[in-house]
Amino acid sequence: MTIEVRPATHARFDDVATMLGPTNPASTVCWCLSHRLDSKTSRALVGAARGEYVEKLTRRRVAPGVLAYDGDEVVGWAAVAPRSELPFARSTKIPHVDDLPVWSVWCIRVRPGHRRRGISLPLLEGAVDYARQKGAPAVEGYPVDNHGAKVDLTMAYVGTRGLFERAGFTKAADTDSVSGGFPRVVMRLALS
Repeated sequence: MTIEVRPATHARFDDVATMLGPTNPASTVCWCLSHRLDSKTSRALVGAARGEYVEKLTRRRVAPGVLAYDGDEVVGWAAVAPRSELPFARSTKIPHVDDLPVWSVWCIRVRPGHRRRGISLPLLEGAVDYARQKGAPAVEGYPVDNHGAKVDLTMAYVGTRGLFERAGFTKAADTDSVSGGFPRVVMRLALS
């Protein structure tokens, strides 16, 4: 299996919807917006409005993330963006390591039926490559430090420290954030 990672542009919006959207378009699901938007704005977007917001994001010069493909089939998603555009820029639980204008990877999702096939690592590496192409000096992630313990699938989207280490990241800081019962850490990869 060869995984290709491509930017989540408007031409690929149907694949973004496959990865992030609900079966019922009127349902209110995350659409990977809960860490992209402030909580008030995120709560105000309900049902189809969430998908419409993401569709607009795919029209921007910088895609809202990347998609992983096995052949022509979309199998994964990773959100990546400048931290300055995200609530992480104002977080009281996830510290800033320094003033470098880093990009953040905060959601890594592999499609059901394709998990446990080694897709997360090339997906994360593809997100890093995209950030590099857009001029990011470094990329951060905020995964759980689970020490190899099983992470509940509903909370696994943040990634694990081990995954980020396999992609070349190193621990930059502890956080006051917890996901799925595990502490989260700041992982950093310098790109310049």
